[in-house]
Amino acid sequence: MNEAVVSQIKMPFLRMGSGEPLVLLHGLSECKEGWFKQFELANQFDLIIPDFRGHGSNSTLEGISIKNFASDVIALLDFLKIESAHICGFSMGGVVAQELYLQAPERCKSLVFACTTPYFFDGIGKIVGKLFKARSSILSAEQRKIIGARSCFYSWNAENFQDLEKTLKPNKEGTFKAIDALGEVDYRFFLSKIQIPTLVIGARYDILIPLWIQIYMHKQIPNSEFVILNKAGHIAKLEASAEFNQKLLQFLIKHTNVSKVS
Repeated sequence: MNEAVVSQIKMPFLRMGSGEPLVLLHGLSECKEGWFKQFELANQFDLIIPDFRGHGSNSTLEGISIKNFASDVIALLDFLKIESAHICGFSMGGVVAQELYLQAPERCKSLVFACTTPYFFDGIGKIVGKLFKARSSILSAEQRKIIGARSCFYSWNAENFQDLEKTLKPNKEGTFKAIDALGEVDYRFFLSKIQIPTLVIGARYDILIPLWIQIYMHKQIPNSEFVILNKAGHIAKLEASAEFNQKLLQFLIKHTNVSKVS
């Protein structure tokens, strides 16, 4: 694990591979290791995978906001002397990717929004946030993992449960603050202004961020590409990793000088 001092905080991150830089941004309660099924992309890309404040190995609990998450990533690119990178965000990470583009579009070579949303609708967002907080306060860690697996996957098999163990590293205070931060953003107004190659990935059985939201994003973003993963729930990057990686690579290769691996 590497660590950078950015925005006056210590930001842990993974870096592996070579080629054009690809930043992978994790979801709520996840950690950088949650991208382990995408580590194979290091065969073709310089992977940069940070932990957001209050997540994973990042112990900073002050200043948790989507704006700060994005500015931390930009500062990390500065620290690594990277002018621009492909940005791929999953769930909450996709929200951060939208903010990152809003703050610094010139730092983004392309955007990938996976199982994400531009806005947590007032009623639904507040209800989901309250339920998540109540569940975290009342249930045991094991009970939360079981419920998490059943709500995040299309197939409730042993492999998915084991993968979820590697993906989640919840910090209750960090998670609660991030939930509040998500409720404050609305990027619907600027989707039509995105001017770089963009891929939107949705999962047919995503009950947390339903597929129609990704369809909406695709229709709003000019010339965007759209992929539906038909046998996956919300954490499609784990459950349908082979197809997820294939579609991601196909998109990225069209917008880089990288050649396909034989």
